[in-house]
Amino acid sequence: MGMTEQRLRERDAWLALNLIPEVGAASFHRLVKGLGSAEAVLTASTEALEQVTGVSREAARAVAGFPWREALDRELRVIETRGLDLLRFGDEGYPEPLATIYLPPPVIYVRGMIQPQDRVSIAIVGSRKATSYGIAMAERISGELALRGVTIVSGMARGIDAAAHRGALEAGGPTIAVLGCGLGVTYPPEHGELSDQIAANGAVLSEFPVFAPPKPDHFPRRNRIISGLALGVVVVEAGIESGALITANYALEQGREVFAVPGQVTARSSRGCHQLIKVGAKLTEGWEDIWEEIEPQVGSPSQVGTRAAAASPPLVQEEVLIVDALEAGPLQIDDLIGRTRLPAGQMASLLLSLLLKGVIEELPGKSFARRLRPARNRV
Repeated sequence: MGMTEQRLRERDAWLALNLIPEVGAASFHRLVKGLGSAEAVLTASTEALEQVTGVSREAARAVAGFPWREALDRELRVIETRGLDLLRFGDEGYPEPLATIYLPPPVIYVRGMIQPQDRVSIAIVGSRKATSYGIAMAERISGELALRGVTIVSGMARGIDAAAHRGALEAGGPTIAVLGCGLGVTYPPEHGELSDQIAANGAVLSEFPVFAPPKPDHFPRRNRIISGLALGVVVVEAGIESGALITANYALEQGREVFAVPGQVTARSSRGCHQLIKVGAKLTEGWEDIWEEIEPQVGSPSQVGTRAAAASPPLVQEEVLIVDALEAGPLQIDDLIGRTRLPAGQMASLLLSLLLKGVIEELPGKSFARRLRPARNRV
């Protein structure tokens, strides 16, 4: 048997071992280290498995009794049918930042493509029940970073996660979604189109088998991958019990930077962010606050002026006045007229022009806010 066949066999053995529900990352690495290879683990007796330090008799029985050949055949067929990639820890192409964390996922499934430049990544996470302020901030920060060559990582959940992905996509940048279920499951169900867009412009990945459901205990495992892929984690709106704080804690354990966007002091959705700031997270108002911390690792923003200018449509002087007035936050038409001193009859056509150019967006209550792309880039 040649080396290529041996490698393929061991790669498949890793996949088969990863399919056993009782085998998490810790027990996976423990078993492979104890017996020398994944293939040796799969073919070992219960007694031999029990000899591995930290492996209980119940876990040994579960591994020894698992019908891994049938499960492996099914999984390989699904992977091929759906056009997924599989990366094993130690393989070329396995994300370098993720490989450095404690107990990296042994196997990750990928839809789309992970690129070398994705090593310059920032994770943006937050509440599923986001406010319009949180959505706007997540889109703005992710878009500003994407314009500067940063890959945005998040969990494709409702609220802040989805806004972070969309901000990166609208800026023309790559983004990576990490799921708490298999790639054959769309969760939440309304994010099918978003998932396709992410895969076309980056990657959707998971450590779970293709049809694994979104179980509650999967999401903390997903969160450690989100932070592990990134240089830092930005939390935008999070309650005290938010899962985003779990991601921030993983980031601290992994030696990553932690950033938090402040909100209203009376808002429950901002309490988690304010707590993070109190204990040392960097208060973050825009991309500059993040870049200041990661610049020693990645250097200065490359081709910022070229990319940002290309992404921003040209504005007439009156439109610039409106965009500048929205710097402080969303405003209604009457407030915009008062701040810009533009004629009321002209304001409606100017707002329509800015909406069509994608520079601003209309919010509930007939108010308007800046979208993620800055109209005039200050670098």
